[in-house]
Amino acid sequence: MLVLTRKRNEQIVITLGTQLVIVRVLEVCRDRVRLGIIAPKDVTIHRDEVARRLAQAAKEAERLHAGVAS
Repeated sequence: MLVLTRKRNEQIVITLGTQLVIVRVLEVCRDRVRLGIIAPKDVTIHRDEVARRLAQAAKEAERLHAGVAS
């Protein structure tokens, strides 16, 4: 894991092939950090808990589909 320290209004740049994803620290308040993300429309971005739910739902749908196909 790469660990970076940034202050408010500073950013990091992530390169995905030829595409750039920019993550900017917008606000730091107590134990919360507000981030702004600029990315191409075809780059999907989710909070961790949302991505896990989507992956679980996809796995469940695949399991159900496999049961129907049998």
